[in-house]
Parts: sequence; C-alpha cells; structure tokens
Amino acid sequence: MKGRDNTVEQFYLAHASTLGLKLMAGATGLKRAILEPTVNRPGLALAGFTQYFASKRIQAIGSAEVTYLRTLKRPLRIARYTALCEHPVPCFVFSRNLKPDRDFLRAAEVADIPVFRCPLTTMKFISRATLALEDLFAPRSTVHGSMVDILGIGVIIQGESGIGKSECVLSLLERGYSLVADDVTRLRLLDGREVMGTGADITRNHMEVRGLGIIDVGAMFGVKSIRTEKRVDLLITLRDWNKVGDIERVGLEDEKVKLLGIEITHVTIPVRPGRDLACLVEVAALNTKLRQAGHNAAAELNRRLLERMNQGKTLT
Repeated sequence: MKGRDNTVEQFYLAHASTLGLKLMAGATGLKRAILEPTVNRPGLALAGFTQYFASKRIQAIGSAEVTYLRTLKRPLRIARYTALCEHPVPCFVFSRNLKPDRDFLRAAEVADIPVFRCPLTTMKFISRATLALEDLFAPRSTVHGSMVDILGIGVIIQGESGIGKSECVLSLLERGYSLVADDVTRLRLLDGREVMGTGADITRNHMEVRGLGIIDVGAMFGVKSIRTEKRVDLLITLRDWNKVGDIERVGLEDEKVKLLGIEITHVTIPVRPGRDLACLVEVAALNTKLRQAGHNAAAELNRRLLERMNQGKTLT
C-alpha cells in the first residue's frame, strides 16, 4: 500500500524484542517517519562532514563512533551532537549496549529524536534491522477472499456473497488442509518477487459460517489446520454457472491476474447445485503444483495429438 508512513514506533513495537532495543531518550519523537528502509553509520557526520549524510535512515552508532567522540573536547562534541540532530534523523541506535553520554541524550531530547540501546554488535544489528525494515516497507494490499494451504499451494478463494466460499473452505479443512485467512486476505510483497498472504491477527484461527456463526478452526480441526502465512500461488474465483461466459476448457493457456504487481495463476470455477467445489479447488491446486514441477497435462495431450496427426493416424 503506497503512501503509508512507516514510523519509529512501528519499527520499535514490532522488533524491540528480537533486536533487544531499549529506549533511552526521545520518547516524544517515536512518531518520526523512517523514509528509507536501511541503516546508516554516521561516522563522517560525527566528524563534521555532512554533505552526503544519509540522514533519512536509522543511524547505528558502534564502538568506532563512541571511541572517536571521546577524543573530542566537550564543547566540540556538543556542537557535533547539535549539528547531527538538526537533520531529519528517524532515531539513533547504540549497539553493544554502549551508553550515550548526557550531552548526546540532551541534544536528542531537544530535537525529539529517539535514542535506543541494543546488545547486538553493530554489524549484526545492521543486518537484522535491514531485514526488518524491508518487511516494514514491503508493499501491502488486501483481497476479499479466504485463503487455504493445499499441499504447499497457497490458494485464495473468492466469489460473490453466498456463492459457497465458506462451505468450500470447511470441506478442505476436513480433508486435512490448513486455513490461512478467512473472508479477507492480507497481502505483502516479499523481496519484490513473492506475494505472501495472511489473515488479520484479531480473527486468526476463526471462521464465520453463515447459519453457524463464528467457529474456532484450531480447536475444531487441530493445530495442523492453521497456517499463519503462505505464499499465494493460485487465485480461484467461484462464479454462478449462468454468469460464466466462454472459458478455456482445455487449459492450454493460463489466465493470470496481478497481485501487487506479481502475476498469479487465476482459475474460474462455475458453480451450480451438485458440484463438489472442494474437490474442484483441490484438483486445481494439485494441477498448479504439477505445473510448477514442469508437468502440463494439457500441453502434453496437445503434443501427442499433433504427433499423431503428423503421422497420418486417426485420433481415436
């Protein structure tokens, strides 16, 4: 989702435990925006050269920076702190549990810039924080539909209200597959190449079934019936039989739709009384799995037919 602000507070709340972050000062500045998804070491800026200072990034301060600052006389050190904090820095992180001096904390408080301590080495913090920032900045969207993991294939099932999505998902859960999201699937672009789907935290493990109300999927079908996140491999649209136009019956050409800029295989399944939707969705997922492995049944049959025709033989 473009245009959303990524703040220091979001970064802190999501990764404080994994990175060991401890807030030292600047709590009033937690709403500051992080404008670039990477980390910078402000060595040259602390030395007074700020022409190419990457100020929009999280600033990591390690042993080298702290040792250098201790060599400066206090008036000059304070001047460097003040100059550094005049830039739009999101926050400072002192690695190795190094303690910032009082003058640094005072300058950061005046500028409303959060200051954290972290037990990790500087390079480990930069590596882990960069991964965390990539996740924070990943494009996001939502799609109206339930998502199921069928033997490693992430399938989003969508369709108009009352078409039978919930009943289809319930049948798939009975067959031993896993629920990823009910009704609304949240999408996240991972590393610019994979679309990951998940459900809302507050409704995870639960489904709404018309006529039955809310059910706890994990309690009813066991822990194996729940999956927190899964890559999206297939999008299935359930559509009323009478509203479906001409569709490709052989399957030589895959229909694609774009989710967050990534092409995903799309299958339309006509719905009418008597059709086993769960079975059809299961077969569509398994067929997608075969195609990912390099086996295309339609293409293979087409090749055999053409070969037989070229030999002058009948098709029967």
